[in-house]
Amino acid sequence: MENATKEEYKIQSFDAKTQQLLKTALKDPSSVDLEKVANLIVDQSLKDQVFSKEAGRICFTIVQAEGRQAGSNVFRRNLLNRLQQEYKTREETRSRSVQEWVCYVTFICNIFDYLKVNNMPMMALVNPVYDCLFRLSQPDSLHNEEEVDCLVMQLHRIGDQLEKMNVQRMDELFFLLRDGFFLQNELSSLARLLLLEILEFRASGWRLSDSAQKYYYSEVTD
Repeated sequence: MENATKEEYKIQSFDAKTQQLLKTALKDPSSVDLEKVANLIVDQSLKDQVFSKEAGRICFTIVQAEGRQAGSNVFRRNLLNRLQQEYKTREETRSRSVQEWVCYVTFICNIFDYLKVNNMPMMALVNPVYDCLFRLSQPDSLHNEEEVDCLVMQLHRIGDQLEKMNVQRMDELFFLLRDGFFLQNELSSLARLLLLEILEFRASGWRLSDSAQKYYYSEVTD
């Protein structure tokens, strides 16, 4: 991943000066203000859902480059501090903008997926990620297709890893999802389909058979 050409990173949405700052951070992190870089990446992730899915890879590359170059973790520390700040105000974010809230969840799950310590997910992120997914599993969120879609996408991406870190919380999360599926009468047909698919996905060991994949995803595209 760290050997990818810098042009592959989706930074075209930034102005030219910021693009140059990010390109420098990717190859020579000690020469730039890494707190500023972390804030730029988080700010963009909160308003751009496409970028929020790409940002983990960018952060991974900067962390790797900084570790090789200086043996330090200034960027990671600033990134985690900012994620914690956003985590504390997550309910206000959701009240203000569901889109921004969904971007935040996508971003923190992306960071959980990419940034590892000794090839293991960072413990500091386990409970915040679970808390976000639990919030997406509440009845009011299950009535919002955008939130259900986000929840299911994140569980597809990191559910297996997250379960290994705390299986009890994953059990509790899926109790909520089962209750939502069976007890929430006013769910949209798409939300119901997505919930059924993720329930089956975990029950099958975090994978879907070819026939199940074809069934669910032909239904979604139809």
